[in-house]
Amino acid sequence: MSNRRSFFRKSAALGMGAFGIDSLFNQLHAEDFREAEKLWNNNSDDNEAYWSVIQDAYTASKSEIIILNNGGVSPSPLVVQEALEKYNKAAAQGPSYYMWRIIDKGREPLRQRLAKLAGCDAEEIAINRNATEALNTIIFGLPLQKGDEIIGTIQDYPNMIQAWKQRQMRDGLVYKQLSFDFPIENDEQIVKAYADAITPRTKIIHVTHIINWVGQIMPVKKICQMAHSKGIEVVVDGAHTFGLLDYKISDLECDYFGTSLHKFLSAPVGSGMMWVKKDKIEKIWPLLCNSEPKSANIRKFETLGTRSFCIEQAIGEAINFQEGIGSKRKQERVHYLKKYWAEKAAQIPGVKIHTSLKPEYSCAIAGVSIEGMKPEELDSKLMKDHMIHTVGINWENIHCVRVTPHVYTKLSDLDKLVSALDKIAKKA
Repeated sequence: MSNRRSFFRKSAALGMGAFGIDSLFNQLHAEDFREAEKLWNNNSDDNEAYWSVIQDAYTASKSEIIILNNGGVSPSPLVVQEALEKYNKAAAQGPSYYMWRIIDKGREPLRQRLAKLAGCDAEEIAINRNATEALNTIIFGLPLQKGDEIIGTIQDYPNMIQAWKQRQMRDGLVYKQLSFDFPIENDEQIVKAYADAITPRTKIIHVTHIINWVGQIMPVKKICQMAHSKGIEVVVDGAHTFGLLDYKISDLECDYFGTSLHKFLSAPVGSGMMWVKKDKIEKIWPLLCNSEPKSANIRKFETLGTRSFCIEQAIGEAINFQEGIGSKRKQERVHYLKKYWAEKAAQIPGVKIHTSLKPEYSCAIAGVSIEGMKPEELDSKLMKDHMIHTVGINWENIHCVRVTPHVYTKLSDLDKLVSALDKIAKKA
């Protein structure tokens, strides 16, 4: 009897996920975060004593390499790693029981907490694996007809571009792509470019909230307001903004939204989220089969077959960690880190910064290049000679190395980046 009671107590604790009093965040970090809060100085720009506590919560801060490609995928803090390991160990004892009957019970509490973080109705949130899955579900699910027009840009993410091109090939849609020369520090210029491309056949505008190549923040709300005034819906790719910028999805006034949670929220790799405005759910076909594809229930988009519920539930600890810092504070810190290195690098002869340094137009991501050197060459030298991991970008009219710090990034690491750029530039 005692063993049976213990079993059901442990099972109940698993089902509670990250949102009970015994959450791993409370066990591992809550006290340290409370102590760190005492170190915060509202009159200081850097607050390094506070941020050292946050850095220490990431095992990646102790990596042998300096990780500056967080725009690709971000490391998780220790608490998220521990949560994933806990759920994986439990599921391994009997996946068909623990995954489907115990751990899966945590999806609805997780949906509620994601909705709170996103500032929307929980009945508009579907939990999936990444932004590509979320946005492809929307793109292929929209009931568009031959001749209907979609406006995007050549600077959008390739998987979204290819999805629209595939619909164009399959259904006879007209997919039009704008091109921008970033950085642009003029919202009206961007909005006007979309507006000028609209015709009576335009049905959808696809907007990337932060351009992943160079970090340009697009004026999504203004684009949505303009589009809606003309009866046009807007799909937003929020892969690089959710968990980074301090906003709510409702602030954007868009119709559809998709994001990856394994970027700036620092959730486990393979976690994502889709948002569909409630009155539009019914008309969107699910990407994968569902017994009620025309239902207005957001859960119809979660029929993904067997997948890791363990990854899904570990998202909860990432939310706890995010809320422990605060979205506004996090955005300001990451922008400070980007500006810290980029301002110094811009003073090096031969070095060019391809991103605005103003907070309204950029946050974490910045592009950098050295005159006479290809992006892949600079990327290679940074890694080979200085153990700094970035990514070389050659996409359409964008040619640079993308540098993306995160909250665990130390100022000393960014000093090493600037020093490396200076040495490389002198030899170029």
